[in-house]
Amino acid sequence: MPKMKTKSSAKKRFKVSATGKVIGGSAGKRHGMIKRSNKFLRNARGTRVLSDPDQKLAKSYMPYAR
Repeated sequence: MPKMKTKSSAKKRFKVSATGKVIGGSAGKRHGMIKRSNKFLRNARGTRVLSDPDQKLAKSYMPYAR
């Protein structure tokens, strides 16, 4: 059987931790920073662990990152 392909977009955006959780960037920081509060911008820095439904979807895009 041939190998399954990993989605290139998922490969660039997500990382799987050693415990199997999917880590990705925070949402809402692409544009429109003026209307967002400073507290939101501070809290949205760095990366976050995805929610369970999003983790399931991201792992389906990366078949060998388990």
